[in-house]
Amino acid sequence: MRIPVISGLLLVSTLLAGCGEQAAEPAAVAPAQPALTLSPLGELALRPERNAPAAVIGRHEARISAEVAATIQALPVEVGQSVAAGGLIVRLDPRDAALALERAEAALAQAEARLAQADAQLQRAQTLRERNFYSPEALTLRETERTAAVADARAARASRDTARRVLDKHSLRAPFAGVVRERPAQLGELAAPGSVLLTLVAAGDPEVSAQLQPQDAEVVAQAGEWLFEAAGVRHPLRLIRVSPAMNPESRSVEARFAFAAAAPAVGQSGRLLWRETRPWLPADLLVRRDGRYGVFMAVDGKARFHVLPAASEGRPALVDLPEDTRIVVQGRHALQDGAALP
Repeated sequence: MRIPVISGLLLVSTLLAGCGEQAAEPAAVAPAQPALTLSPLGELALRPERNAPAAVIGRHEARISAEVAATIQALPVEVGQSVAAGGLIVRLDPRDAALALERAEAALAQAEARLAQADAQLQRAQTLRERNFYSPEALTLRETERTAAVADARAARASRDTARRVLDKHSLRAPFAGVVRERPAQLGELAAPGSVLLTLVAAGDPEVSAQLQPQDAEVVAQAGEWLFEAAGVRHPLRLIRVSPAMNPESRSVEARFAFAAAAPAVGQSGRLLWRETRPWLPADLLVRRDGRYGVFMAVDGKARFHVLPAASEGRPALVDLPEDTRIVVQGRHALQDGAALP
């Protein structure tokens, strides 16, 4: 069957018209605004745990030195041994000092004898002077002799006391109860004045000494909770003081702590731990604008970029804003300073 030409042309025209209507371009759609989410700084902030080098030390540490030159005669204590307060820890050869004391005591006896003689002569002269059997000049001479004898006796007594003190220095005793940490001296050696014979560390009430950076001193003082960590064990501490003076060599500030419970051995090294009281933001919440890191916050319906001067890429940043400040969380990367917030 042959289709008429006119009918075929009409059919083709109708089909082409239909295709033209389907190929028409759709109307343009406006891009959607990025969703924004804001949260208070207090809900986003971190309180990171900080640390500093620290060590357990005794409240007292004495380097016992010789005050006189003498041979070491006895060392009754060993390293690590406990010593009671007043206990003998070193004895030096006292023979020379004992002889010196004996000479001083003999000199004192002579001086006291001369003083007694001067007293007797003065009393006799005074009696004779009352009877006009003695001249004033002779009486004055007796008085002068007696005054000189008194001075000689005082000097001899001081020499005797000095000799006793020197003799006492040959027996060194512990100034406090403690533990011998070092003992460089050896039996039979000659101890020179000022030479360290042993080191004694107080056994009771040990403390923790921590070296802090100056900018952390106030933060540590306000932390409220401190721990000393050594060998995987944490010990609670109590703050004693933070020194206001800086060590010129290490450029650090010392903080002292007491143990709130059982304490490790003196000499143990570890770390002082404390938790920040200031708010810190996680590193993934920071935004970079014009080469500086900061956060967007909501102020009067607009996004304001707040620069954090100490912030750096990949690290939590200290925030100097009130904790009720609203921070832009979601959609922050597309914001610019001054953009209107919904």
